Amino acid sequence: MGCAPCNGGDLRPLDILLEVVPTSGVRSGIRMLQVQGARGFQFSASARHALSFPASQIFLYCDLFPEEFSIIITLRILSIPPKKNEYIFTVMKEESNTVLVGLRYSLNKLHFLFWSRELANGWQTQVTFQGISLTDNQWHTLVLAVSGQFFSLTVDCSIPIDVVVDTPFPASLAVKGSRFYVGSRRRRKGLFTGLLRQLVLLPGSDATSRMCTNMNYKLAVLSIPPVLQDLPGKPASNEVLKYPYEADMKVTLGSRPPCTKNEKSQFWFNASRKGLYLCDGSAWVAMLEVKERLDYVEEYQNLMTNSETMGIEIFVIPKVGVFAATANRYTPPGSAIYKWIDGKFLFYQNIPTYQAQSWRYFTIGKKIFLAVANFEQNERGQEFSVIYKWSHRTEKFFPYQRIATHSARDWEAFDIEGEAFLAVANHREGDNHNINSVIYRWNTRTGLFEANQTIPTSGAYDWEFFTVGPYSFLVVANTFNGTSTKIDSHIYIWLDGSFQLFQSILTFGAADWEVFCIGDRIFLTVANSHSYDSGTVVPNNYYAINSSIYELNITAQMFVKFQDLLTYSALDWEFFSVGEDYFLVVANSFDGFTFSVNSIIYRWQGYEGFVAVHRLPTFGCRDWEAFHTTAGSYLIYSSAKEPLSKVLKLKTV
Repeated sequence: MGCAPCNGGDLRPLDILLEVVPTSGVRSGIRMLQVQGARGFQFSASARHALSFPASQIFLYCDLFPEEFSIIITLRILSIPPKKNEYIFTVMKEESNTVLVGLRYSLNKLHFLFWSRELANGWQTQVTFQGISLTDNQWHTLVLAVSGQFFSLTVDCSIPIDVVVDTPFPASLAVKGSRFYVGSRRRRKGLFTGLLRQLVLLPGSDATSRMCTNMNYKLAVLSIPPVLQDLPGKPASNEVLKYPYEADMKVTLGSRPPCTKNEKSQFWFNASRKGLYLCDGSAWVAMLEVKERLDYVEEYQNLMTNSETMGIEIFVIPKVGVFAATANRYTPPGSAIYKWIDGKFLFYQNIPTYQAQSWRYFTIGKKIFLAVANFEQNERGQEFSVIYKWSHRTEKFFPYQRIATHSARDWEAFDIEGEAFLAVANHREGDNHNINSVIYRWNTRTGLFEANQTIPTSGAYDWEFFTVGPYSFLVVANTFNGTSTKIDSHIYIWLDGSFQLFQSILTFGAADWEVFCIGDRIFLTVANSHSYDSGTVVPNNYYAINSSIYELNITAQMFVKFQDLLTYSALDWEFFSVGEDYFLVVANSFDGFTFSVNSIIYRWQGYEGFVAVHRLPTFGCRDWEAFHTTAGSYLIYSSAKEPLSKVLKLKTV
């Protein structure tokens, strides 16, 4: 009989996972878990033979594997040891150990396997996709499209990774007498240990365009078993519970117990917070929880700093602790790093800086860095900003790379397609504010940052990087062009290996951009510091001015104004959440008469937008940072007018 139907473009998706998990109930050896709002299956080694079915069960009209197809997988992987492989699925001959088609992953790699008698002398061909990081304990959706010699992998609807190999996928791969195995290659070794939610074969089509149609890319669905779609209903009093995760359940009471692989799938009930938590093998994940609500803000710690502080960076070094780096005005004594010890920040390390404006913490692989933006020259008349690297041996930062900058205000660190970048906001050179700011790319061979692109800016004060689906953006806060603060700030989009202009927004002495998401909505808010134009009539107050919130309009492909908020020489915005509530806090620094100005916390109230809820007395407020410890949630603000920063505690109910 003819085999044309095998590659028919209109064939239905073939739900491989549904074939091994019947709708009548879950088989022994399969556990269904719900994590991060989505459910998937976890398999045991004892079930590997049951998790299989003959290929003829889905290839009804033809015994050839499709020549062109897509494979869609949604999975969640906790971790995988180096040099270990785990199989997502295989197609194997029943009478041999030959893998006809298979998909397996190892640390940061995904491997697609196929066997071709004619074109590869009977050897198995392996197509490897490098730099695929899946072991982050998050859900991910992968689309692998295959057509001849061309193999394309899309992870969470990001930019596809394309691989071309010498051996094409065979046009006539016979699967008669073979079986599909889900989560294994029929052996105990290589068993899939994560959660699997979706495994679909779509013949004759690249499924990427069908999958990437909404904002929830990590959980995009083409076809999943019905039992994973809805929460199971409450059984009748005489009905036996079907699902192992409902019946085989252990609940621990009392203080927080350990959560390791030994406690995986166990529950903990926290009576004080009225919350039920599930251990996923490394951390307790909230299943049911009474959400906290912000009640009020109280003063918690007065942090005396070396001098006035232009910016603060809060960061966490794994297994070491929580730190705060203050960008201080004067040298000596320079800037300082503080460590959170016994519920407060204590001095940890001093670093020589030159009118430091800000710090930026970032990592590249296992390397930990801290970059300072210096505004003035050093003792030798040289103007450098410096990148410091963390020493795991001494547990201190040491100078790593100096970069020539011009009155630098800010660093922004980000990754695009697996490559690391740094962008510096050069404010002025002498009296000239219209100069280039620079984007640097990390050279993996030399281990240094090298200039990659220059972008014209006008008194640049801040860079903010963000992503929308597979697209990367960088927005600059332009403050002053030499005659006016009423100038455009620009949003750039990464296209064809460089940033290109996407949109211009009129701003007034822009000092900061903050990007944040509420649900599927994406917002961008600017801190306007003052309105000045040498060619116009002097206003009553340069500093009492609206700062604006913009929302991304997907249809129009641009940011449109959402809300104006009256601010007083605003220099910073910080977005944070408490429970299910979202907040913005603004750094009001000067009202035209005094630096003693209230900074405001605004709460998101849906249709009303952001509404003022707390007024916090501040003096020359320059920067806000939100952070969390096991003891609670906090805000810290820096003062550009006195050597004192304040830590405030968020009191909740």
